[in-house]
Amino acid sequence: MNPPITVAVTGAAGQIGYSILFRIASGALFGPDQPVNLRLIEIEPALPALGGVVMELDDCAFPLLNSITATSSLDEGFKGVNWAILVGSVPRKAGMERADLLNINGKIFIGQGQAIQRNAAADVRVLVVGNPCNTNCLIAMNNAKDVPADRWFAMTRLDENRAKSQLAQKAGAPVSSVTNLAIWGNHSSTMYPDFFNAKIGGRPVTDAIPDHDWLKGGFLTTVQQRGAAIIKARGLSSAASAANAAIDTVRTLHSGTPAGDFTSVAVCADGSYGIDKDLMFSFPIKTDGKKWEVVQGVPVNEFSQEKIKATEAELKDEQAAVKALGLIS
Repeated sequence: MNPPITVAVTGAAGQIGYSILFRIASGALFGPDQPVNLRLIEIEPALPALGGVVMELDDCAFPLLNSITATSSLDEGFKGVNWAILVGSVPRKAGMERADLLNINGKIFIGQGQAIQRNAAADVRVLVVGNPCNTNCLIAMNNAKDVPADRWFAMTRLDENRAKSQLAQKAGAPVSSVTNLAIWGNHSSTMYPDFFNAKIGGRPVTDAIPDHDWLKGGFLTTVQQRGAAIIKARGLSSAASAANAAIDTVRTLHSGTPAGDFTSVAVCADGSYGIDKDLMFSFPIKTDGKKWEVVQGVPVNEFSQEKIKATEAELKDEQAAVKALGLIS
C-alpha cells in the first residue's frame, strides 16, 4: 500500500461535504490502492453534526480510510494536507448583493488561504468549490503567496458534466462519447460551454447535432441556468452532482487526462487566449497527473469570442470588487 494522502474538506458536514466524503474514503478519488487521511473542517456550531458524519464514516469500515480528524481549527485541519477541497461558503440569500456575498466569503477564504500557507504539505494542491468559486479561489491564493499559483483550481467540471449530458441526450448518444468539451470563464451564468470544438463519437458536435439554433440557444441557457433550475425543483442547491464534479476534477488532476482529450478547470490565467493575467479563469487543460497546461490552439470563432469576453468581463468586475474591499492587493 502507498503512504496515505491527506485530504482536507471544509464545510464537511454540509450537503456537498456529506456527498463527497464517502467517495473519497471508498477509493473513488485516488484508486483502490491509495489510503487516505481525512481532515474534516467545520464551523463551531456544526461540530455536533460533523460528529455524526464521523460516526457514519467509522461505521462504513472503509479499508482505505487511515485516519479522520474533525475540527473547527483551520491550523489543525490543514496540517500536512496534500489536497485541500474548499467546499464551505456562505450561499447568496434573498436581498443580498453580490458585493455582500464577496465580502462575507472573502473573509472566510482569506483565513483559509493563510492557514494553508502556514500548515499544508509542500506539495499541496487546492480545489475551490464554494461559490463564487473563481473569485474565492483568487482571494485564497492571494493570501497564500508561498504556495505556487499553479496549485490553485476552481471547479468548472460541474458545468462540463452538465454540458456533456445535454449534448449526449440531444444526440441520442452515450455521455462517454462526448469529448473535448471546454468550459470557458466563470462558474456562473456567464460561463461558456464551447460546443464548436466538442465531439460526439469523434464527430464534431455541429455535425452530430444539426439543430444549431438549439446549440446556440437552448443548450447554452440550459447549462448556464442548471443550478437555478435544480434549486427550483428540489428547493436545495446541487449537492451530489457538485460533489461528483469535485471528485472528477481532483481525480483527473491526480491521474491525468485521456490522450486526445482535455478537461475544464479554472486556473490562474497566464495570458492565453488574450485573457487578463491573474484572473481565475476556466480553460481547456491537459495534464499528466503531475503538471498541467492550458491547451493551446483551440479555435475560437466570433460567436465564441463574444461569449468568452462576456464571462471575462464578469470576472474582472469581481476582481475589482474584492480589491475595493481590501480582500486582495
